[in-house]
Amino acid sequence: MRASRARRWGECALTGAWRVGRGQRRPGPRGDTLGDVIYVDGTALCRFLPGVRYFEEWNAWVVPRVREVVTTQLGLTELRQAAELYPRETKAKAFDVVEVVRSRMPLIRFSDENVTVSTHAAAVLKPFAALHLGAAVAHPAIDTIATYDVELARVAALYELRIVTPGLPEGWHNGTGAAPHGG
Repeated sequence: MRASRARRWGECALTGAWRVGRGQRRPGPRGDTLGDVIYVDGTALCRFLPGVRYFEEWNAWVVPRVREVVTTQLGLTELRQAAELYPRETKAKAFDVVEVVRSRMPLIRFSDENVTVSTHAAAVLKPFAALHLGAAVAHPAIDTIATYDVELARVAALYELRIVTPGLPEGWHNGTGAAPHGG
């Protein structure tokens, strides 16, 4: 299933590499190639906000990998919505975090293939989770998804994506560990 996902892509915002055809990579300006990329959904992006569960674990894991992660505008919207819920006295700090994430994390766009995958997944996932899954599955360089959404993690595993959830034990989404509270 994964091998058939390769499509023509333009320049990657992550490394400047060009992805051409199925499995072919052309070096970017610094000789980089687009390697494995980690898609970050809204539930994981919210772990950047101070005071949330798994904040420490998430930041310790993601900071060394910051050049390997991408999200979509939807993920940023979910992060902004979470920041909006902060009390007035800490809201400005939360929105500062949103701005840092927005300015530093590359965005991928939704594609026709994304919508196709999302439409199929909508039967078992909430709409935003289905869109996140479609974004991860449709992009040829993404092989991992960072999420704290148990249903999304379960379906992503069916699409042969690796699941990353700092702070939770491996396999938590299959009932072998504690599920997160509050997504």
